[in-house]
Amino acid sequence: QGFKDNLHAVFCLAENAVGPRATRPDDIHVLYSGKTVEINNTDAEGRLILADGVAYACKDLGADIILDMATLTGAQGIATGKYHAAVLTNNEEWEKACVKAGRNCGDLVHPLVYCPELHFSEFTSAVADMKNSVADRDNTPSSCAGLFIASHIGFDWPGVWVHIDIAAPVHAGERATGYGVALLLSLFGGASEDPLLNMVSPLGCNGDSPPEDMERDSKRRRLV
Repeated sequence: QGFKDNLHAVFCLAENAVGPRATRPDDIHVLYSGKTVEINNTDAEGRLILADGVAYACKDLGADIILDMATLTGAQGIATGKYHAAVLTNNEEWEKACVKAGRNCGDLVHPLVYCPELHFSEFTSAVADMKNSVADRDNTPSSCAGLFIASHIGFDWPGVWVHIDIAAPVHAGERATGYGVALLLSLFGGASEDPLLNMVSPLGCNGDSPPEDMERDSKRRRLV
């Protein structure tokens, strides 16, 4: 699509199979960020490789904007429904941009609560930096799952981090919907040479774009 910025796609993939090297409850993993994780739920496995992916994007690729997108939690469908993905981000302007991009392209999103100072304590561990699953599943588990990933970049990281949980809208019955492709093209379309994408992007030159200084910054940033 003629993107002018340095754009990377990092695929966080693992075979979820039982074997002699499979993760077990009470294992402690050292993730790529260097942080240790106590496994208290082997079903919360996707966030482990996503955490490695964002840490790699930060440390090795030097990204200024990191967006991770995954079918992460069943609770997403409860939080934002079947048609809206859930967005969690450390930047209010990018939260607004994601909502606007979704409305422009049809891949709808709705914000989750971003409050690590209250919610990250759900991962407290006596033997590691954190556990991999929450202590209280009634305390915004979709937000907490995103915060687990963000913690491996660091909550004081100065860049833009966006997490999009697409668990519910990616399928309709037994069929895939293709959700997410249009959303990414719309969200980052202002950095492309495609006139249609420039028109639908909330980070471009239309009337609903974020402040001018942010627009200039976004053109200089490397995107993930």
